[in-house]
Amino acid sequence: MMKLYVFGWVPDFAKGLVRDLRVRWALEEAGLPYEEQVINHEEKLTDSYKALQPFGQVPVIEDGDLKLFESGAIALHIAEQSNALLPGDANGKARATAWMIAALNSMEVAIQGLVEIDIFNADADWAKERRPAVIERLEGRLTDLSNALGDKTYLDGDTFTVGDLMMVTVLRILRHTDILSKYPNLTAYKERCEARPAFKKALADQLATFDREGELQATA
Repeated sequence: MMKLYVFGWVPDFAKGLVRDLRVRWALEEAGLPYEEQVINHEEKLTDSYKALQPFGQVPVIEDGDLKLFESGAIALHIAEQSNALLPGDANGKARATAWMIAALNSMEVAIQGLVEIDIFNADADWAKERRPAVIERLEGRLTDLSNALGDKTYLDGDTFTVGDLMMVTVLRILRHTDILSKYPNLTAYKERCEARPAFKKALADQLATFDREGELQATA
């Protein structure tokens, strides 16, 4: 059975956004079982963990002899084991992969720029000065994404793929703002994907881990 490394605690603003959610969701869509390996702050800094994840982050999986880090790489690995996340034809697989990479490169980088300001440096003078330019860049990317989606159900038409999974988890990072509400088709698209049973299960499992680990620490 696949082993998934996850954090047992994160700040409240990060709950429901930690990147192991992407892997959990992919596993639920693919119908693949897994077991959690919860690590704490001290453990993530050890040489043994950094041998699995050089940057001390999550997620990491162990799948037989394979040890793999980075949520995109793991999600693609899972997708390749099931037709639930990748189309059967080569061109469809290539397009789904392209959208997954676009989510991580074209969208998440722009969104994280705003998070860096709003969450981690909100009171800094430089952040206040920089924010309008970051918003302008981000809204440009969101406009492009909105135009690409149009009135389609998913990014590549009627079929949900790993590209949609990754894009929606990236768009969810904006939950501390109302920026996405300016794009009705993106808002509906995100909500449509979040309504999938596999997503609901993945999110509930991640939050349950934080709750359980928090209770254990409180009683320790």
